[in-house]
Amino acid sequence: MKNLNLISNFAEFKELKNIDKSTMIGVLEEVFRHMLQKQYDTDENFDIIINPDKGDLEIWRNRVVVADNEVQNPNSEISLTEARKLDETYDVGEDVAERITLESFGRRAVLSLRQNLASRILDLEKANLFEKYKDKVGEIVSGEVYQVWKKEVLILDDEENELLLPKSEQVPGDFFRKGDTVKAIVSRVEMINNTPKIILSRTADEFLERLFEQEVPEIYDGLITIKRIARIPGERAKVAVESYDDRIDPVGACVGMKGSRIYSVVKELRNENIDVVNYTANTSLMIQRALNPAKISNIVLDSDKHTAAVYLKPSEVSQAIGKGGLNIRLASMLTGYDIDVYREVEEEDVNLDEFSDEIEPWIIEVLKNVGCDTAKSVLEIEPQDLAQRTDLEDETIAEIRNILKAEFE
Repeated sequence: MKNLNLISNFAEFKELKNIDKSTMIGVLEEVFRHMLQKQYDTDENFDIIINPDKGDLEIWRNRVVVADNEVQNPNSEISLTEARKLDETYDVGEDVAERITLESFGRRAVLSLRQNLASRILDLEKANLFEKYKDKVGEIVSGEVYQVWKKEVLILDDEENELLLPKSEQVPGDFFRKGDTVKAIVSRVEMINNTPKIILSRTADEFLERLFEQEVPEIYDGLITIKRIARIPGERAKVAVESYDDRIDPVGACVGMKGSRIYSVVKELRNENIDVVNYTANTSLMIQRALNPAKISNIVLDSDKHTAAVYLKPSEVSQAIGKGGLNIRLASMLTGYDIDVYREVEEEDVNLDEFSDEIEPWIIEVLKNVGCDTAKSVLEIEPQDLAQRTDLEDETIAEIRNILKAEFE
Protein backbone atom coordinates (compact mmCIF):
# COMPACT_ATOMS: atom_id res chain seq x y z
CA MET A 1 0.00 0.00 0.00
CA LYS A 2 3.00 2.32 0.28
CA ASN A 3 3.08 2.80 -3.45
CA LEU A 4 -0.46 2.79 -4.78
CA ASN A 5 -0.40 1.98 -8.47
CA LEU A 6 -3.85 3.49 -8.88
CA ILE A 7 -3.17 5.38 -12.10
CA SER A 8 -1.99 2.33 -14.02
CA ASN A 9 -4.86 0.30 -12.58
CA PHE A 10 -7.37 2.81 -13.87
CA ALA A 11 -5.80 2.97 -17.31
CA GLU A 12 -8.32 0.23 -18.05
CA PHE A 13 -11.13 2.68 -17.44
CA LYS A 14 -9.69 5.02 -20.01
CA GLU A 15 -9.79 2.29 -22.65
CA LEU A 16 -13.15 0.79 -21.76
CA LYS A 17 -15.17 3.69 -20.38
CA ASN A 18 -13.68 6.76 -22.05
CA ILE A 19 -12.44 8.30 -18.79
CA ASP A 20 -9.37 10.38 -19.61
CA LYS A 21 -6.31 10.38 -17.35
CA SER A 22 -6.57 14.03 -16.29
CA THR A 23 -10.15 13.49 -15.09
CA MET A 24 -9.07 10.37 -13.24
CA ILE A 25 -6.24 12.29 -11.50
CA GLY A 26 -8.72 14.96 -10.42
CA VAL A 27 -11.04 12.34 -8.94
CA LEU A 28 -8.17 10.63 -7.13
CA GLU A 29 -6.99 13.87 -5.56
CA GLU A 30 -10.52 14.81 -4.50
CA VAL A 31 -11.10 11.41 -2.86
CA PHE A 32 -7.80 11.54 -0.97
CA ARG A 33 -8.40 15.11 0.21
CA HIS A 34 -11.79 14.02 1.53
CA MET A 35 -10.01 11.30 3.55
CA LEU A 36 -7.47 13.82 4.87
CA GLN A 37 -10.26 16.17 6.00
CA LYS A 38 -11.91 13.35 7.94
CA GLN A 39 -8.59 12.27 9.48
CA TYR A 40 -7.02 15.66 10.25
CA ASP A 41 -10.01 18.06 10.00
CA THR A 42 -8.20 19.89 7.18
CA ASP A 43 -6.29 19.20 3.97
CA GLU A 44 -4.78 22.67 3.58
CA ASN A 45 -1.23 21.74 4.65
CA PHE A 46 -1.11 18.55 2.55
CA ASP A 47 0.31 18.08 -0.94
CA ILE A 48 -0.94 15.20 -3.09
CA ILE A 49 1.42 14.30 -5.91
CA ILE A 50 0.18 11.97 -8.63
CA ASN A 51 2.68 10.75 -11.21
CA PRO A 52 0.76 9.61 -14.32
CA ASP A 53 3.88 8.24 -15.99
CA LYS A 54 5.00 5.99 -13.13
CA GLY A 55 1.47 5.40 -11.94
CA ASP A 56 2.14 6.18 -8.27
CA LEU A 57 0.72 8.57 -5.70
CA GLU A 58 2.37 10.40 -2.78
CA ILE A 59 0.92 12.36 0.15
CA TRP A 60 3.12 14.93 1.92
CA ARG A 61 2.24 16.83 5.12
CA ASN A 62 3.82 20.29 5.59
CA ARG A 63 4.48 21.45 9.17
CA VAL A 64 6.41 24.26 10.85
CA VAL A 65 9.21 23.45 13.34
CA VAL A 66 8.57 24.89 16.83
CA ALA A 67 10.46 24.60 20.08
CA ASP A 68 9.83 21.55 22.23
CA ASN A 69 6.75 21.83 24.48
CA GLU A 70 5.33 24.63 22.26
CA VAL A 71 3.38 22.42 19.85
CA GLN A 72 -0.25 23.59 19.89
CA ASN A 73 -1.50 21.92 16.65
CA PRO A 74 0.23 18.61 15.92
CA ASN A 75 -1.12 18.64 12.39
CA SER A 76 0.48 21.94 11.38
CA GLU A 77 3.40 22.06 13.88
CA ILE A 78 6.24 19.68 14.78
CA SER A 79 8.63 19.87 17.71
CA LEU A 80 12.29 20.49 17.08
CA THR A 81 13.20 17.07 18.54
CA GLU A 82 10.76 15.25 16.20
CA ALA A 83 11.93 17.28 13.21
CA ARG A 84 15.58 16.44 13.85
CA LYS A 85 14.66 12.74 13.85
CA LEU A 86 13.81 13.29 10.20
CA ASP A 87 16.80 15.52 9.44
CA GLU A 88 19.36 16.80 11.97
CA THR A 89 19.74 20.11 10.12
CA TYR A 90 16.21 21.37 10.88
CA ASP A 91 15.84 24.45 13.08
CA VAL A 92 12.93 26.33 14.62
CA GLY A 93 10.78 28.21 12.05
CA GLU A 94 11.65 25.99 9.12
CA ASP A 95 9.11 23.98 7.10
CA VAL A 96 9.14 20.19 7.27
CA ALA A 97 7.62 18.04 4.53
CA GLU A 98 6.87 14.52 5.71
CA ARG A 99 5.55 11.70 3.54
CA ILE A 100 2.34 10.06 4.81
CA THR A 101 1.79 6.36 4.11
CA LEU A 102 -1.60 4.75 3.75
CA GLU A 103 -0.91 2.49 6.75
CA SER A 104 -1.04 5.54 9.00
CA PHE A 105 -4.71 6.08 8.15
CA GLY A 106 -5.73 2.64 9.32
CA ARG A 107 -7.38 -0.28 7.56
CA ARG A 108 -10.93 1.04 7.92
CA ALA A 109 -10.07 4.44 6.42
CA VAL A 110 -8.30 2.83 3.46
CA LEU A 111 -11.28 0.54 2.83
CA SER A 112 -13.63 3.53 2.93
CA LEU A 113 -11.36 5.38 0.50
CA ARG A 114 -11.44 2.53 -1.98
CA GLN A 115 -15.23 2.30 -1.78
CA ASN A 116 -15.54 6.05 -2.25
CA LEU A 117 -13.19 5.93 -5.22
CA ALA A 118 -15.11 3.05 -6.85
CA SER A 119 -18.38 4.96 -6.35
CA ARG A 120 -16.95 8.12 -7.89
CA ILE A 121 -15.60 6.18 -10.86
CA LEU A 122 -19.01 4.59 -11.39
CA ASP A 123 -20.75 7.99 -11.26
CA LEU A 124 -18.19 9.41 -13.66
CA GLU A 125 -18.71 6.49 -16.01
CA LYS A 126 -22.49 7.02 -15.95
CA ALA A 127 -22.16 10.76 -16.56
CA ASN A 128 -19.79 10.17 -19.48
CA LEU A 129 -22.13 7.57 -20.97
CA PHE A 130 -25.07 9.99 -20.68
CA GLU A 131 -23.15 12.81 -22.37
CA LYS A 132 -21.79 10.51 -25.07
CA TYR A 133 -25.22 9.24 -26.15
CA LYS A 134 -26.95 12.57 -25.57
CA ASP A 135 -24.79 13.88 -28.41
CA LYS A 136 -25.75 10.87 -30.55
CA VAL A 137 -29.54 11.35 -30.45
CA GLY A 138 -30.80 10.96 -34.03
CA GLU A 139 -27.68 9.02 -35.14
CA ILE A 140 -27.50 5.37 -36.19
CA VAL A 141 -25.72 2.99 -33.84
CA SER A 142 -25.07 -0.73 -34.09
CA GLY A 143 -24.91 -3.27 -31.32
CA GLU A 144 -25.19 -6.93 -30.47
CA VAL A 145 -28.32 -8.47 -28.99
CA TYR A 146 -27.53 -9.62 -25.46
CA GLN A 147 -30.98 -10.51 -24.17
CA VAL A 148 -34.49 -10.64 -25.64
CA TRP A 149 -37.47 -9.91 -23.42
CA LYS A 150 -41.17 -9.68 -24.17
CA LYS A 151 -41.33 -5.88 -24.14
CA GLU A 152 -37.78 -4.91 -25.11
CA VAL A 153 -34.40 -6.08 -26.35
CA LEU A 154 -31.14 -5.45 -24.49
CA ILE A 155 -28.30 -4.50 -26.86
CA LEU A 156 -24.61 -4.01 -26.06
CA ASP A 157 -22.50 -1.53 -28.05
CA ASP A 158 -18.79 -1.94 -28.83
CA GLU A 159 -17.90 -0.82 -25.28
CA GLU A 160 -20.53 -3.12 -23.73
CA ASN A 161 -22.76 -0.22 -22.73
CA GLU A 162 -26.41 -1.26 -22.39
CA LEU A 163 -28.93 0.04 -24.93
CA LEU A 164 -32.66 -0.70 -24.98
CA LEU A 165 -34.87 -1.30 -28.02
CA PRO A 166 -38.53 -1.37 -26.84
CA LYS A 167 -41.08 -3.49 -28.67
CA SER A 168 -42.94 -0.30 -29.63
CA GLU A 169 -39.81 0.96 -31.42
CA GLN A 170 -39.28 -2.24 -33.42
CA VAL A 171 -40.39 -2.68 -37.02
CA PRO A 172 -43.24 -5.21 -37.34
CA GLY A 173 -41.50 -8.36 -38.49
CA ASP A 174 -38.37 -7.72 -36.45
CA PHE A 175 -37.17 -10.94 -34.84
CA PHE A 176 -33.97 -10.99 -32.84
CA ARG A 177 -31.84 -13.70 -31.29
CA LYS A 178 -28.91 -13.37 -28.91
CA GLY A 179 -25.78 -12.48 -30.88
CA ASP A 180 -27.64 -10.74 -33.74
CA THR A 181 -26.33 -7.37 -34.89
CA VAL A 182 -28.97 -4.64 -34.71
CA LYS A 183 -28.96 -1.23 -36.36
CA ALA A 184 -31.15 1.59 -34.98
CA ILE A 185 -31.08 5.28 -34.14
CA VAL A 186 -30.67 6.75 -30.68
CA SER A 187 -34.19 7.99 -29.95
CA ARG A 188 -33.70 9.52 -26.50
CA VAL A 189 -31.42 9.40 -23.47
CA GLU A 190 -32.83 9.66 -19.96
CA MET A 191 -31.19 9.76 -16.52
CA ILE A 192 -33.26 7.61 -14.15
CA ASN A 193 -32.06 7.18 -10.54
CA ASN A 194 -28.63 8.46 -11.59
CA THR A 195 -28.41 5.75 -14.26
CA PRO A 196 -28.50 6.61 -17.97
CA LYS A 197 -31.21 4.86 -19.99
CA ILE A 198 -30.52 4.83 -23.74
CA ILE A 199 -33.58 4.16 -25.89
CA LEU A 200 -33.20 3.08 -29.52
CA SER A 201 -35.76 3.15 -32.33
CA ARG A 202 -36.21 1.48 -35.71
CA THR A 203 -39.67 2.95 -36.36
CA ALA A 204 -38.74 6.65 -36.24
CA ASP A 205 -38.77 8.61 -39.50
CA GLU A 206 -35.21 9.70 -38.69
CA PHE A 207 -34.04 6.09 -38.92
CA LEU A 208 -35.25 5.90 -42.52
CA GLU A 209 -33.60 9.25 -43.23
CA ARG A 210 -30.24 8.12 -41.77
CA LEU A 211 -30.40 4.89 -43.81
CA PHE A 212 -30.82 6.94 -46.99
CA GLU A 213 -27.83 9.09 -45.97
CA GLN A 214 -25.73 5.94 -45.65
CA GLU A 215 -26.79 4.54 -49.03
CA VAL A 216 -27.03 7.74 -51.12
CA PRO A 217 -23.81 9.82 -51.20
CA GLU A 218 -25.66 12.79 -52.71
CA ILE A 219 -27.85 13.02 -49.59
CA TYR A 220 -24.86 12.71 -47.28
CA ASP A 221 -23.04 15.45 -49.22
CA GLY A 222 -26.07 17.75 -49.14
CA LEU A 223 -26.72 17.74 -52.91
CA ILE A 224 -30.10 16.07 -52.30
CA THR A 225 -32.34 16.90 -49.35
CA ILE A 226 -35.05 14.75 -47.82
CA LYS A 227 -37.86 17.26 -47.36
CA ARG A 228 -40.59 15.06 -45.90
CA ILE A 229 -41.16 11.47 -44.78
CA ALA A 230 -44.46 9.65 -44.24
CA ARG A 231 -44.10 6.17 -42.86
CA ILE A 232 -46.11 3.25 -41.55
CA PRO A 233 -43.26 1.07 -40.20
CA GLY A 234 -42.99 -2.37 -41.75
CA GLU A 235 -45.66 -1.61 -44.34
CA ARG A 236 -44.94 1.34 -46.59
CA ALA A 237 -43.27 4.75 -46.69
CA LYS A 238 -43.22 7.80 -48.95
CA VAL A 239 -40.17 10.04 -49.13
CA ALA A 240 -40.16 13.47 -50.79
CA VAL A 241 -36.72 14.55 -52.02
CA GLU A 242 -35.34 17.68 -53.65
CA SER A 243 -32.09 18.38 -55.52
CA TYR A 244 -30.23 21.68 -55.46
CA ASP A 245 -28.40 20.71 -58.65
CA ASP A 246 -30.50 20.60 -61.82
CA ARG A 247 -28.17 17.99 -63.24
CA ILE A 248 -29.09 15.50 -60.51
CA ASP A 249 -32.32 13.51 -60.64
CA PRO A 250 -33.12 13.15 -56.92
CA VAL A 251 -35.50 10.21 -57.32
CA GLY A 252 -33.14 8.33 -59.63
CA ALA A 253 -30.20 8.94 -57.30
CA CYS A 254 -32.12 7.60 -54.30
CA VAL A 255 -33.36 4.51 -56.12
CA GLY A 256 -30.02 3.75 -57.76
CA MET A 257 -29.18 1.62 -60.77
CA LYS A 258 -31.80 -1.15 -60.95
CA GLY A 259 -32.89 -0.21 -57.42
CA SER A 260 -29.50 -1.05 -55.91
CA ARG A 261 -29.47 1.79 -53.39
CA ILE A 262 -33.03 1.61 -52.16
CA TYR A 263 -32.83 -2.19 -51.93
CA SER A 264 -30.46 -1.98 -48.96
CA VAL A 265 -32.86 0.37 -47.15
CA VAL A 266 -35.88 -1.84 -47.90
CA LYS A 267 -34.01 -4.94 -46.71
CA GLU A 268 -33.02 -3.28 -43.41
CA LEU A 269 -36.67 -2.32 -42.82
CA ARG A 270 -38.01 -5.86 -43.33
CA ASN A 271 -39.16 -5.27 -46.93
CA GLU A 272 -41.00 -2.04 -46.18
CA ASN A 273 -42.16 -0.63 -49.54
CA ILE A 274 -40.68 2.82 -50.17
CA ASP A 275 -41.95 5.34 -52.72
CA VAL A 276 -39.60 8.21 -53.57
CA VAL A 277 -41.18 11.32 -55.11
CA ASN A 278 -39.94 14.74 -56.21
CA TYR A 279 -40.78 17.42 -53.68
CA THR A 280 -42.56 20.61 -54.77
CA ALA A 281 -44.01 23.58 -52.91
CA ASN A 282 -47.02 23.43 -55.26
CA THR A 283 -49.62 21.69 -53.08
CA SER A 284 -51.78 20.38 -55.94
CA LEU A 285 -48.80 18.93 -57.74
CA MET A 286 -47.44 17.49 -54.50
CA ILE A 287 -50.75 15.71 -53.85
CA GLN A 288 -50.70 14.30 -57.39
CA ARG A 289 -47.19 12.95 -56.88
CA ALA A 290 -48.04 11.60 -53.43
CA LEU A 291 -51.01 9.62 -54.83
CA ASN A 292 -48.87 8.03 -57.51
CA PRO A 293 -49.46 5.68 -59.39
CA ALA A 294 -53.06 6.94 -59.62
CA LYS A 295 -53.72 9.54 -62.35
CA ILE A 296 -55.73 12.48 -60.99
CA SER A 297 -58.27 14.36 -63.16
CA ASN A 298 -58.93 17.31 -60.87
CA ILE A 299 -58.16 18.62 -57.36
CA VAL A 300 -60.18 21.08 -55.28
CA LEU A 301 -58.15 22.48 -52.35
CA ASP A 302 -59.26 24.18 -49.16
CA SER A 303 -56.06 25.72 -47.82
CA ASP A 304 -57.68 26.99 -44.63
CA LYS A 305 -58.99 23.58 -43.59
CA HIS A 306 -56.10 21.69 -45.22
CA THR A 307 -58.45 19.43 -47.14
CA ALA A 308 -58.30 18.24 -50.74
CA ALA A 309 -61.07 16.75 -52.88
CA VAL A 310 -59.45 14.56 -55.53
CA TYR A 311 -61.42 13.45 -58.59
CA LEU A 312 -60.34 10.42 -60.60
CA LYS A 313 -61.64 8.12 -63.25
CA PRO A 314 -63.32 5.04 -61.75
CA SER A 315 -60.44 2.81 -62.86
CA GLU A 316 -57.95 4.95 -60.87
CA VAL A 317 -59.76 5.05 -57.53
CA SER A 318 -58.46 1.73 -56.18
CA GLN A 319 -54.86 2.73 -57.00
CA ALA A 320 -55.27 6.08 -55.24
CA ILE A 321 -56.66 4.45 -52.11
CA GLY A 322 -54.21 1.54 -52.17
CA LYS A 323 -54.32 -1.78 -50.37
CA GLY A 324 -55.89 -1.28 -46.96
CA GLY A 325 -56.05 2.47 -47.65
CA LEU A 326 -52.26 2.78 -47.21
CA ASN A 327 -51.59 4.91 -50.30
CA ILE A 328 -54.10 7.66 -49.51
CA ARG A 329 -53.18 7.59 -45.81
CA LEU A 330 -49.49 8.09 -46.53
CA ALA A 331 -50.25 10.76 -49.13
CA SER A 332 -52.20 12.69 -46.49
CA MET A 333 -49.31 12.33 -44.02
CA LEU A 334 -46.77 13.46 -46.61
CA THR A 335 -48.71 16.53 -47.81
CA GLY A 336 -50.39 17.53 -44.55
CA TYR A 337 -53.80 17.57 -46.25
CA ASP A 338 -56.85 15.41 -45.54
CA ILE A 339 -57.54 13.85 -48.93
CA ASP A 340 -60.97 12.66 -50.05
CA VAL A 341 -61.20 10.62 -53.25
CA TYR A 342 -64.16 10.95 -55.63
CA ARG A 343 -64.99 9.20 -58.88
CA GLU A 344 -65.71 11.36 -61.88
CA VAL A 345 -69.42 11.00 -62.63
CA GLU A 346 -70.01 9.90 -66.19
CA GLU A 347 -73.12 11.01 -68.07
CA GLU A 348 -74.78 7.64 -67.92
CA ASP A 349 -73.94 7.18 -64.24
CA VAL A 350 -76.06 8.37 -61.29
CA ASN A 351 -74.82 10.01 -58.10
CA LEU A 352 -75.63 8.03 -54.94
CA ASP A 353 -77.30 11.07 -53.39
CA GLU A 354 -80.09 10.61 -55.94
CA PHE A 355 -81.08 7.39 -54.10
CA SER A 356 -81.49 9.04 -50.66
CA ASP A 357 -85.21 8.23 -50.70
CA GLU A 358 -84.50 4.50 -51.12
CA ILE A 359 -81.15 4.07 -49.35
CA GLU A 360 -80.55 5.37 -45.83
CA PRO A 361 -78.21 8.43 -45.72
CA TRP A 362 -75.73 6.77 -43.31
CA ILE A 363 -75.29 3.86 -45.75
CA ILE A 364 -74.62 6.32 -48.59
CA GLU A 365 -71.95 7.98 -46.39
CA VAL A 366 -70.33 4.60 -45.70
CA LEU A 367 -70.18 3.88 -49.42
CA LYS A 368 -68.72 7.32 -50.16
CA ASN A 369 -66.01 6.78 -47.55
CA VAL A 370 -64.68 3.84 -49.55
CA GLY A 371 -64.69 5.82 -52.80
CA CYS A 372 -68.12 4.80 -54.08
CA ASP A 373 -70.14 7.91 -54.79
CA THR A 374 -72.03 6.76 -57.89
CA ALA A 375 -74.29 3.83 -58.73
CA LYS A 376 -71.88 2.24 -61.18
CA SER A 377 -68.94 2.58 -58.76
CA VAL A 378 -70.87 0.37 -56.31
CA LEU A 379 -71.96 -2.16 -58.91
CA GLU A 380 -68.41 -2.52 -60.27
CA ILE A 381 -67.25 -3.95 -56.92
CA GLU A 382 -67.92 -7.58 -56.10
CA PRO A 383 -70.41 -7.96 -53.19
CA GLN A 384 -67.88 -9.86 -51.06
CA ASP A 385 -65.22 -7.20 -51.59
CA LEU A 386 -67.72 -4.42 -50.85
CA ALA A 387 -68.72 -6.16 -47.60
CA GLN A 388 -65.08 -6.27 -46.48
CA ARG A 389 -64.53 -2.60 -47.26
CA THR A 390 -67.71 -1.27 -45.64
CA ASP A 391 -68.55 -3.85 -42.92
CA LEU A 392 -72.15 -3.77 -44.19
CA GLU A 393 -74.30 -6.92 -43.91
CA ASP A 394 -74.55 -9.14 -47.01
CA GLU A 395 -78.33 -8.66 -47.06
CA THR A 396 -77.92 -4.87 -46.99
CA ILE A 397 -75.44 -4.95 -49.88
CA ALA A 398 -77.73 -7.22 -51.92
CA GLU A 399 -80.65 -4.83 -51.34
CA ILE A 400 -78.51 -1.81 -52.36
CA ARG A 401 -77.36 -3.56 -55.54
CA ASN A 402 -80.94 -4.42 -56.50
CA ILE A 403 -81.99 -0.77 -56.05
CA LEU A 404 -79.09 0.49 -58.17
CA LYS A 405 -79.55 -2.16 -60.88
CA ALA A 406 -83.20 -1.24 -61.19
CA GLU A 407 -82.18 2.32 -62.05
CA PHE A 408 -80.26 1.19 -65.11
CA GLU A 409 -82.72 -1.50 -66.12
